[in-house]
Amino acid sequence: MPRPARYDLLFEPVRIGPKTAKNRFFQVPHASGMTNANPHVRAAFRGMKAEGGWGVVSTGACSVHPSSDDSPFPFASLWDAADIRAHALMTDAAHDHGALAAVELWHGGAAAMNRTTRHPALSPSGVPWMATHPGFISAARPKVMDRSDIRDLIRWHAEAAVRAEEAGFDILYVYAGMGYLPYQFLLSDYNKRTDAYGGSVANRARLTLDLIDAVREATGGRCAVALRISLQELRGRPSENAPSEAHEVIAALKDAPDLFDVKMDYSATDCAPSRYVGEASHEPTVDFVKQVTDKPVVGVGRFTSPDTMVSMVRRGVLDLIGGARPSIADPFLPRKIEEGREAEIRECIGCNICISSWHDGVWVRCTQNPTAGEEWRRGWHPEIVRKDSEGSVLIVGGGPSGLEAALTLARRGFQVSVAEKAREFGGRLVWESRLPGLRQWFRVIDYRLGRLREMPNVSLFAESELAAGDVSDFGAGHVVVATGARWLKSLCKDSELPGDPLAAPRVYTPDDIARGEEIEGPVAVFDFDNYYMGSAIAEHLAAKGLKTTYITSAGAAQAWGIMTNEQPHVHRAFLKAGIAYRTLELVTGFDGGTLRLAQFFTGEAREIEARSLVIVGQRSGGSALYDALAREDGLPFSLSLTGDANAPGAIAHAVYQGHMTARALGLPRGATDARRDAPFPPPEFQPHRVDEAAQ
Repeated sequence: MPRPARYDLLFEPVRIGPKTAKNRFFQVPHASGMTNANPHVRAAFRGMKAEGGWGVVSTGACSVHPSSDDSPFPFASLWDAADIRAHALMTDAAHDHGALAAVELWHGGAAAMNRTTRHPALSPSGVPWMATHPGFISAARPKVMDRSDIRDLIRWHAEAAVRAEEAGFDILYVYAGMGYLPYQFLLSDYNKRTDAYGGSVANRARLTLDLIDAVREATGGRCAVALRISLQELRGRPSENAPSEAHEVIAALKDAPDLFDVKMDYSATDCAPSRYVGEASHEPTVDFVKQVTDKPVVGVGRFTSPDTMVSMVRRGVLDLIGGARPSIADPFLPRKIEEGREAEIRECIGCNICISSWHDGVWVRCTQNPTAGEEWRRGWHPEIVRKDSEGSVLIVGGGPSGLEAALTLARRGFQVSVAEKAREFGGRLVWESRLPGLRQWFRVIDYRLGRLREMPNVSLFAESELAAGDVSDFGAGHVVVATGARWLKSLCKDSELPGDPLAAPRVYTPDDIARGEEIEGPVAVFDFDNYYMGSAIAEHLAAKGLKTTYITSAGAAQAWGIMTNEQPHVHRAFLKAGIAYRTLELVTGFDGGTLRLAQFFTGEAREIEARSLVIVGQRSGGSALYDALAREDGLPFSLSLTGDANAPGAIAHAVYQGHMTARALGLPRGATDARRDAPFPPPEFQPHRVDEAAQ
């Protein structure tokens, strides 16, 4: 169907220096976990976005020199000819679909501890980043850059720019954001220099200007040069010459790059979770940039609404609509808008599982899009599934895993029936999405139900609880059981293993609260699951007016939330809601009035008053229905167990399992096995001779 005319603005071409983007959809640089060791995986991942209509497709951080080594986190590099060859696969994939390819040239400075290369970290004045995330903590401190180091840095960028052009990139980034080296020169906290690169804002911006000039000169003006800059800290700092230091920096650089890519300083605000921050949250920080420069501006804000995108352009906030997380959740977002199919967008839910992937050092994962990272390895396409079957499937369970399996199987051509015992489809998300801040997570269900209800080969049956005999009588050729998991009342031991269930009055699990159990206060929430459930329940109970104490065996509330950028927001939410929290403590007993605790490391006994206890810890899968069917001999159908019933996990795990089950159903064993990617070897590699005396 034709797209609404109000969206035509989004498909206008935009001139970026010597290059032209075919539309305003700009996949900005973002981490993917795919390094030069995975060139085919990376090319297919980025190429899918180009196929989906993004006018510009960018890499993530790409090191210009071994003195910028982000280990143990995955990063790309442009150090030699092998790197050129690896990146050329990605640029070819982008160009095949009419997109421009951009590379984010990166030097981490004091934020890169060079654990693998063992180079001393570089910084303007020797000021370290005193990180608290375990993956970033290091005893090493950076060296103060002298003039020769600055000249080297400029040269490294120029040499990397030459390699980037040879690899086929159209847009070359200078990265002065997120705490990395050029940003460190911009910010007075890092930059204490007294030479031409320190002191005034103009001096602190000099290195960024030099890098932009060097990159442009190295490529003869043939490539566009973009500046990615963080403005959150600078916007909050007063200036004698402008409304803020951010205004002053942009004014000093307003004519230098061909494009400004504007963003926040810290991951928790730059990629804020939807639980606490809405769409277009960057606008108050970056809205002034187009008033200062005539160059095009791109920015992000977890944009999923085309009307919000149009508003950004019409109101003069942005020229190009940046996408990182939304481009992972739906690589085909631009094409769906272009074709008038905006209702089919697989909207980002802002859960930040993608960001946790980078913190884990693995390829990107996505709750909404289980094919992310599997485009080349397994040959999975997010929109197109080969029709290869005319069989029938009964899926028992209409939660995230069951609905994902249903959609994929229906696209394969199966006749699909889904039986859900509850009145509403959605499984765990029916209730979880009603917890504070989690409403957008129901997009996982909305997207799948919306597509399934359009398909003639799908039947959906709510309020349909099936016994083993019912399943056998149904007559389907395949049965998939996706009945979810349950929370247990087990405590946690100091060995960090689950202990015995707690038998005491008024002890509850999240399942009890979901069923509407009335909770008496004061209430304690004991969380050793350490993801979102414990903190969300604490907020839920506090909102009901109950005096709430959150207790965890970890060192911070929602400890795993550091991986998804939620943890700082959780602590602020607790403060606002009046939720007390106690860390590094175990629950050892409860009698309905007094909660007994022990300090995690020392065992020191403590007590607090409580009338109710909610335990958020272990979940158990399994399915009585599956077990009953599996005991029968000679089943006339194949039988599969998937999702949380198979192996409990995050929603992303459940969706992925459902997708994998659906892809493999009815195919020979091994048909969906992954291919192994491999890096290109360095040119003219000569191993060092080991000193015989050391042997």
